[in-house]
Amino acid sequence: MKKLIVTAVAALLATGLTACGGGGEQTLRVGTLSDSRPNAYQENGEFTGFDNALLKDIAAKEGLKLEFVSTDFSALLGQVASGRFDIGSSAIAQTDERKKTVAFSDPYNYQSLGIEAKESAGITDENSLAGKRIGVVQGTVSDTWLAANAPAAEAVRFPNDAAVLSALKSSAIAGAVFDQVSAEDYAQKNAGLKVTKAITTNIPHGYAVKKGNSDLLAKLNDGIKKAIADGTWQKVHQQFEPAIPVPADFTNK
Repeated sequence: MKKLIVTAVAALLATGLTACGGGGEQTLRVGTLSDSRPNAYQENGEFTGFDNALLKDIAAKEGLKLEFVSTDFSALLGQVASGRFDIGSSAIAQTDERKKTVAFSDPYNYQSLGIEAKESAGITDENSLAGKRIGVVQGTVSDTWLAANAPAAEAVRFPNDAAVLSALKSSAIAGAVFDQVSAEDYAQKNAGLKVTKAITTNIPHGYAVKKGNSDLLAKLNDGIKKAIADGTWQKVHQQFEPAIPVPADFTNK
């Protein structure tokens, strides 16, 4: 009996040390993308991009330690909801449907989309997508926008941007819908591709956290406010999205 009590006490102590991080700060796991320039991508072994660079600044301001892990966008929100990741960071548009799964931080950007195609594809806007194979990343706003605005198009769904871009370059699909900043970046770096139309929305981007994690949400929101107030938001925006106008909400007036 004494041995069982000692074992139980030891287990409780071990649990306590684990929960407290052994006296160190807890590391938060961030689910992000490795190929979605300029929002969230990996370069020289480091996760960067607008969303991740801003999150790193927020973490520094709030005393948070981060570990970035690559995943597919289609799985990300479910992984945040299940607790595999503490934060989701990848230009996640705050739609009503997604709010059923996760909680979101305050807005730190707004969603804009770009239709992209080869110049020979005859694609100019949503009205020219009918009957054509159009690539999107599954589960994104691009996916839902295509279904709502070009229902006669044949949606071809992929797990990530890299797969969509590869199919577009090989002409396996006639066009694609990306985040606008990503579409502009791909057009600049791939001869023959162009953004044929930009679509702006009022849908805000936010960092995703598990429902009920109010402490982490409060820290993220406080960090976003500080990053806007001290001009960091605009510096990060200028680094990664210089061609995109700065929404009035994010100017440090």
